Amino acid sequence: MTSVEQNAPETTRADGAPPAALLAAFEAYERAVQSNDLDELDAWFAPGDATLRGDDSGLLVGHEQISEFRAQRGGVAKRTIERIEYRSLADGVALLVSTSRFATGGLGLQTQLWQQLPQGWRITAAHVTPRPRAFDRSIWRTVGDPLFQGAWEGPLEGLNVAVKDLFAIRGYRIGAGNPSYLDSAKAETRTAPAVKDLLRGGASLRGIARTDEFAYSIAGDNAHFGTPPNAAVPGALPGGSSSGPASAVANGQADIGLATDTAGSVRIPASYQGLWGLRTTHDLVPRQGLLPLAQSFDTVGWLTRDGETLQRVADWCLSYDSSESTASAAGQRGEDLPGRLVVPAEVLAAASPETVSAFEAFLRELEERGAVAAPVERASIGELASYQEPFRIVQGAEAWRNNRPWLEAHPGATGPAVAARFLAASQITEAQEQAARDALAPLSARLERLVRDAVLLFPTAPGAAPSRAADASSIDAIRTATLRMTTPAAVAGLPALSAPLLSVPTTSSAQAAPVGVCFVSRAGSDLALVRLGRRLASAAAPTPRATSRAATSA
Repeated sequence: MTSVEQNAPETTRADGAPPAALLAAFEAYERAVQSNDLDELDAWFAPGDATLRGDDSGLLVGHEQISEFRAQRGGVAKRTIERIEYRSLADGVALLVSTSRFATGGLGLQTQLWQQLPQGWRITAAHVTPRPRAFDRSIWRTVGDPLFQGAWEGPLEGLNVAVKDLFAIRGYRIGAGNPSYLDSAKAETRTAPAVKDLLRGGASLRGIARTDEFAYSIAGDNAHFGTPPNAAVPGALPGGSSSGPASAVANGQADIGLATDTAGSVRIPASYQGLWGLRTTHDLVPRQGLLPLAQSFDTVGWLTRDGETLQRVADWCLSYDSSESTASAAGQRGEDLPGRLVVPAEVLAAASPETVSAFEAFLRELEERGAVAAPVERASIGELASYQEPFRIVQGAEAWRNNRPWLEAHPGATGPAVAARFLAASQITEAQEQAARDALAPLSARLERLVRDAVLLFPTAPGAAPSRAADASSIDAIRTATLRMTTPAAVAGLPALSAPLLSVPTTSSAQAAPVGVCFVSRAGSDLALVRLGRRLASAAAPTPRATSRAATSA
């Protein structure tokens, strides 16, 4: 017996009795929902590119996208249909609106447009209103309203912060994206300076947000807590390892994401979700109270929905007024960066054709509008693999040293992908690590020379966020290409800003999805870099972004 049959839902027949075949189709569809029968569910949605499905996470367009979404969603919670409203819209076209009660509490609403096709009644459009939830556990570990109140006055007054689950917060444990690690950790006795600076400036702590395990990933998935939603491209990966703070900001649940960037963990979530993200100069913001991945590259950064907010955060946190924020110069507060803009040829070549096309159009727009003093130049920085491979070795060696005792005491506690990375890291020898460090030194010097009188700009990522349902080999190839684009700035410890300035078609439709433009400048020029990014963003023609044909959740 199905939940529909068991409880005999009330059916309103304002337009007469609904066709028996329609009710039978509805009941069969509901049985398929309850059993998560993917083939059956696919069959009940009309074929073709015009079929629609939406919920609070976004809109799906086309049977293929709906099918892909179901394959990676998993089943729905047990529910009972309590009421069905029927309206006849035309011959062979009907509207069904049903309410459902979940076994664990809460009500839901399903609105479906059914059409009689040659194969029978089929759903051509559907909208699901899920039951309210306190918070999305794939985004948040702990959340409050607020969790900690910031100063009542200050330049960040009224803003809320999502803190990546790597920073110490007094009275809370660091979880590092792993439930076993959280269970074994002790409560922190002090709050990390990077967190305190934001609170001192008037921002309040909204909560502790998820991270990829030990920040050792760039995709944004988590084997234990699920994958946070991508607010810009529903059903796509959110980007990691700062996936939780990025999704919280993109979904409007926080204004600032306090994050880290070792190999792109601020820049890639920003690119994937249409956010502004700043990786600060290495060691400019103190890392006390931060669980390390690889100290040679770990850097504090912030994510926001707009450049103005990022400017407010950077102005405060990189100033002397914030006390513990930085012991260095205040990021060239009154100085502008060189007007010379340079595109690294090898980085641009690593991007997809669609991304390159959008980026070249962006550059033409800057030049045509007179936003740049001279034509944008092209330069070589060397083979990207020569950066990424020694970076990987040094990062792995440090990650293994940092986490070896815990990992050996907790075998099997990490997800498969992260476990494989730690296994590879455990096999790095001292000689290999030293050789990698020796290889990185001249590469770092090369970039430092280049940015003395220039700012580098290039696409932040190879393309739009990949689907969560993409196969493992595709994700791995994207990961490699992405790291080759992000590691040069990390190798040299340079500040890098990702601004949401490009739109590219997704692989499955002509709809647009965001890709960031990355700006890299000399060490210590963080504030000037944000100002430059904002100026060029204002100068470029606005590029409308349409909701992608990607999968939703729930």
